[in-house]
Amino acid sequence: MDSDEEDHRTPLSRRPEWSDVTPVRQNDGPNPVVPIAYREEFAETMDYFRAVYLADERSPRSLQLTSEAIHMNPGNYTVWQFRRLILEALNADLHDELDFIELIANDNSKNYQIWHHRRWVAEKLGTDAMSTELEFTKKIFFIDAKNYHAWSHRQALGGWEDELDYCQQLLEDDIFNNSAWNQRYFVVTKSPLLGGLEAMRESEVRYAVEAIIAKPENESPWRYLRGLYKDNAESWINDSQISSVCLKVLNSQINYIFALSMLLDLLCHGFQPGQEFKVAINALTSESDSPDSEFAKTVCSLLERVDPMRSNYWKWRKRTLPAQAV
Repeated sequence: MDSDEEDHRTPLSRRPEWSDVTPVRQNDGPNPVVPIAYREEFAETMDYFRAVYLADERSPRSLQLTSEAIHMNPGNYTVWQFRRLILEALNADLHDELDFIELIANDNSKNYQIWHHRRWVAEKLGTDAMSTELEFTKKIFFIDAKNYHAWSHRQALGGWEDELDYCQQLLEDDIFNNSAWNQRYFVVTKSPLLGGLEAMRESEVRYAVEAIIAKPENESPWRYLRGLYKDNAESWINDSQISSVCLKVLNSQINYIFALSMLLDLLCHGFQPGQEFKVAINALTSESDSPDSEFAKTVCSLLERVDPMRSNYWKWRKRTLPAQAV
């Protein structure tokens, strides 16, 4: 509720339809240490809300009162919960409720209570609400492409038919959008239309490799590439596309931290590097790097230098290298 609406708001105490209600003031105890200085309009609204809530009055006026209370404080769980009880009691049109939620969400898109309420409404409406909800989340992503609540809501909806294309569109707009990468993985692994991870792995590996070549400093496709081999380390190690993209980025000598990190993980799982990898690593080392006869330890030392923010982590990795790491 903006300042203009507040200026023109008629106090509840002066509205005829509320004349039979005795407001219930907030009980802060006999000696509150630091009483909160509520605005007069807010305090009055909540006093009347407490009255109808305690009376369990599930009426149209109570519904309107929750609207006013939510405008003033969209994070009040009790108001939202009571609103749901009223909506059910009145058999209200929940499509209108979606419009109300969207109005509130315009300025509160990361408010958990709003998303919890919207999920409840969507579940009540069932499949009829799917297209509306998918479009609603798109509006939110236009404002904030990484809104966690919106992504969680979207995943619960399903709507698999066009979701991979939608992820593609988002990644074309911003290849660094880690939320879109996460959603792409969710679709590939969960969609009943795509056949599962194994069926999609080959095409998705190519997609991730292309993204890595374009922006090797982008961590998301590296993680995506690793996730495509979840619980299948042997296939990951033996897929020449994995080692090839690592080598290509290392040979470029630019933005190669994630290539080094993946190479280290490959080594820890038994990957046997060819001479071309040793040449690439030697080209990246400097006099400050600690020379070591073991290739994996040399990679760790290199990571200590080029990734100083996590140097202690790479030192720990070097100390705890498994026996199969060469």
